[in-house]
Amino acid sequence: MNNYRKTAIIVGVLYIIGTVSGILSMASSGPVRAATYLSSIAANPNQIVIAALFVLLMGLTLALVPVMLFPLLKKFSEVLAIGYVVFRGALETTLYIGMTIGWLMLIVLSHEYVKAGAPAASYFQTLGTLLLAGNETLNTVLIIVFSLNALMLYTVFYQSKLIPRWISIWGFIAILLHLTTAFLLLFGIVDSTTSPVLMVFNLLILVQEMVMAVWLIVKGFNSVIVAAHAQIN
Repeated sequence: MNNYRKTAIIVGVLYIIGTVSGILSMASSGPVRAATYLSSIAANPNQIVIAALFVLLMGLTLALVPVMLFPLLKKFSEVLAIGYVVFRGALETTLYIGMTIGWLMLIVLSHEYVKAGAPAASYFQTLGTLLLAGNETLNTVLIIVFSLNALMLYTVFYQSKLIPRWISIWGFIAILLHLTTAFLLLFGIVDSTTSPVLMVFNLLILVQEMVMAVWLIVKGFNSVIVAAHAQIN
């Protein structure tokens, strides 16, 4: 098995781990979306810890994707390969870490809220609202950063034909739809990243990434294209 075949399998597995971690983080973060979220978080702190750890796992796992792909992508476009490492490997990971910290801070705040009781409730609720709003903002910025790095990746894939062009075209369409959700949030057309409208908009990129991941694991990169560029440093 050549190195790029191994790379394709590893990247496919990383995509699946990252996506599953993201889904599990959403499934575990129910208390954050409760009407009385501070009380709910205080009663279920471990659930939020698990959700935060899944977010961190997702970020760190997906950060490895550009690292694994860089030696291959730079043969076709060094500029886009570097951009992909910066946006997905650095900026996106930083945003995931920020979201993880925000959720863990909510646990501390929720405990203080319960201990303080009614007289100081409004103060802690205001702080909680700010933390939640901060996480929503990070999520919106994450959508933009992720969309830009995905556009870089699919541009290289489309031009190089490393994977079938229909997967790349699907990726372009899906990621542009995903990027639209950031503007829906920024302009207040929808008010939450967990809005059903946004979930529908994001479904296409979710399915596309899983199809691409399975393709990479089963088929790998186009061997003819890889062989033709094998001697390029």
